[in-house]
Amino acid sequence: MNEIEDSLWCYLPYPALYKIFQHLSYKELISTGNVCKLWYQASRNDLLWRDLFYQNFLVDRSVPVVAGKSWYEEFKRLCYKIPVVQTETLTEHTHQVLHVSFSHNGKYFSTCSKDGFVTVWNSSYPASIKYNKNMKHYKWKYTQFSQFNETDTLLLVSGVHFGTVHSTSGEIAVFNLDGFYLQCRVVNKPYDIFGTWYSDQYLLSGDLHWLAHLVSSSHLWLNRASQEADSELDMFQVPITHGLFRFYNRNASSIRAIMIANCLPNSENINSEETEYAGVPVDQGVIFEHGNPVSHRDMGNLPSTSKSVFDEIPILNPMRNGDDFANPIWYNSEYRKVEVEQSGAAGDDSDYEMDQDDNNKDEGFDDDDRSTSSDEADAFNDKYLIFTTGNKTYTPHQIGFKRIKPFVFPKKMDLGPTLKERLVLQEQRKEQLRSASPSQDPDWLDFDKVADKFDKIDHLIDLHGHIVGMGLSPDHRYLYVNSRSWPENYVINNPLDPPPIAQEIDIHVIDLVTLKQVGTMLRAHKAYTPNNECFFIFLDVCNEYVASGAEDKHGYMWDRHYGVCIAKYPHQDVVNSVAFNPSDPEMLVTTSDDFKIKIWRSRSKVKELGLDVRDFPMGVELRKTPRKQGGGTRRRSVNYSPHRAR
Repeated sequence: MNEIEDSLWCYLPYPALYKIFQHLSYKELISTGNVCKLWYQASRNDLLWRDLFYQNFLVDRSVPVVAGKSWYEEFKRLCYKIPVVQTETLTEHTHQVLHVSFSHNGKYFSTCSKDGFVTVWNSSYPASIKYNKNMKHYKWKYTQFSQFNETDTLLLVSGVHFGTVHSTSGEIAVFNLDGFYLQCRVVNKPYDIFGTWYSDQYLLSGDLHWLAHLVSSSHLWLNRASQEADSELDMFQVPITHGLFRFYNRNASSIRAIMIANCLPNSENINSEETEYAGVPVDQGVIFEHGNPVSHRDMGNLPSTSKSVFDEIPILNPMRNGDDFANPIWYNSEYRKVEVEQSGAAGDDSDYEMDQDDNNKDEGFDDDDRSTSSDEADAFNDKYLIFTTGNKTYTPHQIGFKRIKPFVFPKKMDLGPTLKERLVLQEQRKEQLRSASPSQDPDWLDFDKVADKFDKIDHLIDLHGHIVGMGLSPDHRYLYVNSRSWPENYVINNPLDPPPIAQEIDIHVIDLVTLKQVGTMLRAHKAYTPNNECFFIFLDVCNEYVASGAEDKHGYMWDRHYGVCIAKYPHQDVVNSVAFNPSDPEMLVTTSDDFKIKIWRSRSKVKELGLDVRDFPMGVELRKTPRKQGGGTRRRSVNYSPHRAR
């Protein structure tokens, strides 16, 4: 070092250093920072890192740096702190792994599989099994979905019943995470309603009733997670389920994939004019199939012509140079405006949350206290019921929103008339039936005549394609949706014969305050199955990233702010589901039809664990590199050991 300091290199003018450093790669720039203090200061010039950022990542130059961050910090995050190191491969499942979800505290994750098991894992390295349950003992065909409650004390597990090929019956089970004993079981039909937590101690399930040809009603029920009675009297007085909504379904459609989101401030009810603006009108079994298929998929069992039709349709924003990489997310100005507003309030919110955490520690709340306080808070907050549905065909092509006003689950049931009084009422009804003319059933095909018997959907957004997955951002502000679009100017003459679907999956971003689309990712990743074989591709969203499974044997991850696809995660078959650790975005789990669960951690975390990155397989990082001839840029994938950032 003394020899370097005594040389003239240390006295190069800063502008000259800056000019030279503009020609270095990011690895070379980091190395030069070790020469001396002056070179270190010059190597950290944020304008240099801004240029390197745009040179390496396919980010539009109009997108600014994340508020409060430097370009150097952001470059380091996308190189060193994204989950790309495959630290674990879990092979305990013996069939396709359909879903993965994390507990809110990040300590556990749960997986569901066609082998009939639901498995709860410890997420710390190396991942290990905490609980394992074979749901075939309850006459389940397989498990398909799971979700932890807010306090991470209960696990909701949704599955499909054994039955005929065309059966749509399912069930929800709730397990206590202290011993994993069963607390309740609830019928769920069709099975792809999935079910969801309404609050910490109450969950939503569904039921379907056919009323006429292609017409049905979807009933949504609010259920207590604990259905044990403290006394014999409570068995008859304490309600365990409550009818919440009843929706009218036309053209063989139904309510599916329900989820609950907290209504944020300034979110208002949408009137009918806005609904119309959103593009919504007023008015044989497969032995081995991929993924978790949608219910009623055999209603229109006609051959798909998606390939021939879409060969003639031009692709918007085509992949450059034929590279099979995912396209970026394009956000509109409204999304960017909200980003700026939220970043300005972030500091105040973090201070408030720290004060709240300190207060909670002083109070010493236990799980029961938290559950009670959570349910009491829900009694004063509006929520959105979000689901997929449709009014043109049986495949889900619309997103429905129903605002739920605060209410209190009834503590006791009205026991009603006594047995003697019931017998008297029954005789009176029989007498009325004898003397009166037979009553006619309602005309279920005419919605206007029966509209008063159903709840109204507040808002619908038509995506004009087959919806195959949805995911909420952690703050419940944005809804990300996987969809396979229909051809432009499509016409549906028969609701049992939906239009052919694209061979690519689009991702749409919806603002849950305005209920408008604020972002789109066209042709995000590949899909190959036709309408009647289409299955769910789950996605997940954390504060920094959004990730999704895909049919092309890869999972994908995008940066939410920059919109760029930064990594993909290889499997040997369809990737059905992905999930970020809520307390650590540097950990991602992917599940696949190849029976495997793969855990991906960042280079930074691998180093913290005292491991060597070179000992593990790597995901594929997507970068941009200058062309050697003809100018311009092209995309490339990189797979290398971490640079040593200081």
